[in-house]
Amino acid sequence: MTGRPAAHPLESPTVNPTKTIRIGGASGFWGDSSVGAPQLVRQGKVDYLVFDYLAELTMSILAAARLRKPELGYATDFVTVTMKALLGEIAERGIRVVSNAGGMNPRGCAEAIAALAAAQGLALKIAVVEGDDVMPLLPALRAEGVRDLQKGHALPEQVVSANAYLGALPIKAALDAGAHIVVTGRCVDSAVTLGVLMHEFGWRPDEYDRLAQGSLAGHVIECGCQATGGLHTDWDQVPDWANIGYPVVECSADGRFVVGKPPGTGGLVNTATVGEQILYEIGDPAAYLLPDVSCDFTQVRLQQQGPDRVHVSGARGRAPGPGYKVSATFVEGFRCNAQLTIVGIDAAAKAQRTGQALIERTRALFAANGFGDYTRTRIEVLGAESAYGPHAATPAVREVVLFVAVMHAEKAALELFAREIAAAGTSWSPGTTGVGGRPSPGPSIRQCAFLVDKARLQPGVLIDGQRLAVDVPGGAAAAMPTPAPPSPPMPPVPPAALPAAAANATIEVPLVRLAYGRSGDKGDTSNIGLIARRPQYLAVLRAEVTPQRVQQWLGHLVQGPVHRYELPGFDALNFVCEAALDGGGMASLRNDALGKGMAQILLSMPVRIDPGLLR
Repeated sequence: MTGRPAAHPLESPTVNPTKTIRIGGASGFWGDSSVGAPQLVRQGKVDYLVFDYLAELTMSILAAARLRKPELGYATDFVTVTMKALLGEIAERGIRVVSNAGGMNPRGCAEAIAALAAAQGLALKIAVVEGDDVMPLLPALRAEGVRDLQKGHALPEQVVSANAYLGALPIKAALDAGAHIVVTGRCVDSAVTLGVLMHEFGWRPDEYDRLAQGSLAGHVIECGCQATGGLHTDWDQVPDWANIGYPVVECSADGRFVVGKPPGTGGLVNTATVGEQILYEIGDPAAYLLPDVSCDFTQVRLQQQGPDRVHVSGARGRAPGPGYKVSATFVEGFRCNAQLTIVGIDAAAKAQRTGQALIERTRALFAANGFGDYTRTRIEVLGAESAYGPHAATPAVREVVLFVAVMHAEKAALELFAREIAAAGTSWSPGTTGVGGRPSPGPSIRQCAFLVDKARLQPGVLIDGQRLAVDVPGGAAAAMPTPAPPSPPMPPVPPAALPAAAANATIEVPLVRLAYGRSGDKGDTSNIGLIARRPQYLAVLRAEVTPQRVQQWLGHLVQGPVHRYELPGFDALNFVCEAALDGGGMASLRNDALGKGMAQILLSMPVRIDPGLLR
């Protein structure tokens, strides 16, 4: 992970090669801290602020909000908290803003910001990017037999939202037209950064290496503090969590960039923290598919340039595909979650029995009231290493949380379930507490993804009362790459079966001694990235952390195949685990529905290494 020279695209003859643009990533999701934007405005010396607010579930929440009140459907915090407090300072400092806070109603979001600007006497150009709504196309797409990308299912009937991930070209067009603030609906998370760079440096839509580097810059900062020490494997080495710095990328005309953070802030920017974020949810690193460019990150190089400064280069790009990815959310039954705290000797066993009794009792009540059975149930004992499955340690824990999640076709059945939870406080286990209020059943909102031809959507920009059409190239017609089939599972080799010479030559250590790790999700797929702590450990990781071993170690969670990809540019491996998240997102009944802990579980796996390498 130390710096190695890398080739780079030719300098553009029309852009000052010494020009750099500073972009601050002020939000990683709707719900991120309100300290990011003020910190970047006042300490970051940024030219642009970009905000990422949208996840699949967020879109369905915004769609439901707009059904209740047509003027809603956007991330209101962006207006009522961030812009209300900072609009004057942003205008005074000449900072421009790009945000996908528009969600399901970007016009409504822009109108609310315009009202704030008018009230503060500010003359700002506000642009709206629209054209991502695919709902009108659904009947035709169903008739054509379009199917879900991950599961191959037919498109659902009760769709709540369906939005295409637009690219950076509409954002570039809005900035080219003079917008100070650009509000988009659904777009690729990294596009808010790439659109800025295409505008500032005049990058053409076919300059794929530059677009890949710009997309990588956006990917690094799209999750806020995840690039500056947040979720870092060596969490105890990250200083001042309370004042953690939000990320800043300083980008050059050739696409290369430096990752940093505002001076005087907490957190940590080094090749490990940046590398972890690069691996986050990228799938096949040689084919990270975006609407503007198909990226190859396998030869990305990371170089520490000084304290909290990492230089990033080496991304390559090629023509994108002809389709937009569409994320749709739909309703399928209802769900309810309940939690109780159990204290005392044998707390885990008492909690498990409590959960089983609750399910058994409510099933009998369902039958008596004419309801059918649960569609799905899950009991977890948090604090007793439920997520580790067969690898769980068995300490005599004396305080745990019982987590019970259930689904049913009828809301009334789950209302009955919710009423029965409090009875556990006097009926069953000694030490039962923390019942709290009665949980409320809600719709089970699930997600599916499919492709739609780019020609069927017409993205555009609203600015100064006019709508500007945006020409989006059709893309290459090449088929999307598919991962190689996994090797068949192998039974674990017990230590006693190892050759004597091998056993004497190596020692066993947990994987975390050799690697950094981070996990994320895409639907029902878990993405686990590993980075060798030293270059000489990479060969050990290749030999010891095979797809078969990962599948075995995580077999209590991963039901599908495991694929391994390599990023030799910074000594990394990426594992894509299919059918790993119990459906993923709101479809999952797990406490860790997004698999955020899966890298931590994998890092506890024992691996063998020559002790000389450790020294």
